[in-house]
Parts: sequence; structure tokens; C-alpha cells
Amino acid sequence: MLLATVSSCKKALDINPVDTIEQSKALQTSKDVEVALVGSYSALGSRNFYGGRPFLMADFLANTDAIEWYGTYEELTQTINKSLLKTNTFVDNVWADGYTTINDVNNVIASISKVDAAKKNKVEGEAKFIRGSAYFDLVRLFGKAYNDGSPTTNLGVPIILTPTTSVTDASYVSRATVAAVYTQAIADLTDAEAKLPATNGFFATKYSAAGMLARLYLQMGNYSAAANAANRVIASGNYSLTPAFIDAFPVMGSSPGSNTTEDVFSIQVRTLTGFNGFNEFYGSSTYGGRGDAVIAQDWIDNTYSTADDRINAFYDDGDMYTSKFANPYGNVSIIRLAEMYLIRAECNARLAPAAPIGGQTPLQDLAVVRSRAGLTTTTATLANILNERKLELAFEGFALHDAKRTQTNIGSLAWNSNALVFPIPQREMDANKNLVQNPGY
Repeated sequence: MLLATVSSCKKALDINPVDTIEQSKALQTSKDVEVALVGSYSALGSRNFYGGRPFLMADFLANTDAIEWYGTYEELTQTINKSLLKTNTFVDNVWADGYTTINDVNNVIASISKVDAAKKNKVEGEAKFIRGSAYFDLVRLFGKAYNDGSPTTNLGVPIILTPTTSVTDASYVSRATVAAVYTQAIADLTDAEAKLPATNGFFATKYSAAGMLARLYLQMGNYSAAANAANRVIASGNYSLTPAFIDAFPVMGSSPGSNTTEDVFSIQVRTLTGFNGFNEFYGSSTYGGRGDAVIAQDWIDNTYSTADDRINAFYDDGDMYTSKFANPYGNVSIIRLAEMYLIRAECNARLAPAAPIGGQTPLQDLAVVRSRAGLTTTTATLANILNERKLELAFEGFALHDAKRTQTNIGSLAWNSNALVFPIPQREMDANKNLVQNPGY
């Protein structure tokens, strides 16, 4: 009996730890890899990444008279003042969570051989959609705009395509050029579009990848490729504009809901998994936010006509706030169908082809978006289309990147000012001897 007890105790003492898993044993089955992929979506949806904060910070950098900032976060005060420091923790967190996301999907891609044959393309496609999207957003925040000087020599962000398992000399990855990062993002998103299904629940689909490609190509100034990618989304018939503009966003104060008919891709937010990072600052305290980012009444009045239904997408809670993010647990819309119509309209207007891409004129595409807002459309000049982007996509993180690609100055700052590019976080500079800091920092 004593010997049995001793033997039993020895067995108990030999139990492997359960709070960590050795990497070589972590992704052994198809189910393991599929679960890891879901974890990658969680990383992507962090409030410091696609959960909202990087898009909000881009809005702040682009702001001149629309947003009134009353918050106490020094990091966002720096952002709205266009005086970012290389020790800004919000910037640091964007970089860290972006690369956490990339490492997570690199683990999935490295283990793709373990996935059941019937699911392999879908899993790989989702992982590459996530990685391509992450690289695109990291490079346009931490690198110069594609049209600012030479993208083949300007520095972007490090490209890492294999899982990081330990810190070695190989971990000190240098910054790739802006062009190289765009090329990698295009390769990932193109492969994702080819491998993903047309429908996939609330996960990424082939049209999510096409929509991100449309946005990326537009940022590059490749208008033919952008229009064709946007057209693939529109022509799919999988999406439709919501009847009312505000219906394209989570209902104010409601419990977590589903995607709308307009969502080509959105981040799912649940009470147990996080919150809407836009709401954190754009939402009033009544609707779960801090109420720190107020929308100027003069800007609303001077931007929207009284006939434009979008003027009603603001609410008064002592100050004015955007109704787009009046729900802390509302899904974060990343790609909406309305954007695709505006991309196709703009590209066709710029290219003026003999036959418009998608078979619809810029006027017809512009009318689709404006009709939903209760407006008529008479002309589709480039200026009108760009103004429509401002009206339709306000406070969704587009203003900074649109200013850069159209070479529109932001207040007294030139569109290509170093102050409008995120610094490489000092923590990363200290950790990686091969990183080079951005000019101005």
C-alpha cells in the first residue's frame, strides 16, 4: 500500500504544466490550427488594432476643425496636436498588437499541412487576409505614403513571414521598403481572395479580401486594379446598402448584434471579448464611452446640407457625438459596401475609360450612395466624389489616408509632413538594433 502511494505521488509530480504548451506540441491537429485561427481574429480585433484605436488616431492626426478633444490621455493629446512622441504608448500598442496578430497567423500558416483537406484553403485564406490587412495598415501608419517620394527606397515596416519562437539574431529584422510591404500585402490578399469562399459567416470571405485590395490599390494610385477589386465586391450581390444610413452601424445602446447587409467585413465585439475602440472616445458617457471626442456643431452644420440624412447621424448628450459608435459592444465595421461604390466611382472618374469598369458610370455609383442619404446627384466630378467620401466615411479612419493620397494639406501641415507618420516605438528601437527611426523623431 505504501509503495502504491509513493508510485501515485510520483505520477502526480510528473504532470506537465497546463498553463503553457510547448510550441512543438501546440498545433498538432486540424482543430488546433482552426482554434488558433479564431485566436488570430481576436488579436486582429484588439482595441489597439482593428478594434478601433489606430483608425481613431488617424482621424485625430487629420483633424483641423471637426473634433474637439477634452480628454486627459496624453497620447491622444499628442495625436490631435500632431506632436507624437516616440514613447507614445498608444503608438507602441498599435505596433505590438499588429505584430502579435501577424505572429498568430504565421503560426497558422506554418501549420497549414495539419488542416483537413476540405478546410485547408479556407483556413489559409483567412490567415492571409488577416496578415495582408495587418501589413497594409501598419505600413501606411508607420511608413511614408506610397506617393510620397520613392516607395522603393522609403522605409516601411519589417516583414516577418514565419513564427517567432525565440529571440535570436534572426529576430532583429530590418524595416522593408514601403513598396515591399505593399507587395507582400497584395500577395497575401490576392491569395486570400482566391482561396476564401464567397460566404463564411462573419469571418473573412473572398469579397473581404477583394474589398481590402480595392482600398490598398486606391492608396497606391492603381485605379484600374482598385476599380476592378471594388467591382468584384459589388457584383457579387452578397451585400446591399441598408435602407437608412444610420442602420449601417450598431444600434445606439443596444446589446451586441449581427453584421448589417452592408458589412463586407467587420470585427465582432462581444461583452466577454472586448469593446468597440471607437466608442471608447467617440461615444458619450450615456452610451458607454468617455465622451472625450466631441464633434463640433459648426463642422456638422458647414459640412452636411439640411437635406442630407447623414446630418442626423449625430446626437446631443450635452455635446455633439457621432451616432456611428454609440454602442460599446457594437461590431466595428471595417469594410462597408458604400466605400466600394465610392472607390469604383472615383477610379472610373480618374481613368475615364471608354467603357466604365463594372458597367456603371461614376454618376450612377455616386447616386447610389447619395440616394440613400436622400440626395439627388447631378454631376460626378472628382471633387464631388472625394467630398462624398468625406460625408459618407467621416470618423471611420479614412481622412488621414485620403489627405495623403490626394496630396491635400492638413491645416498648416503639408500632406507629407513627418508629423503625420507614426514614430517607430522607442521600445522597439531599444529591442531591435536593426530598426531605423522615422525622420523627425
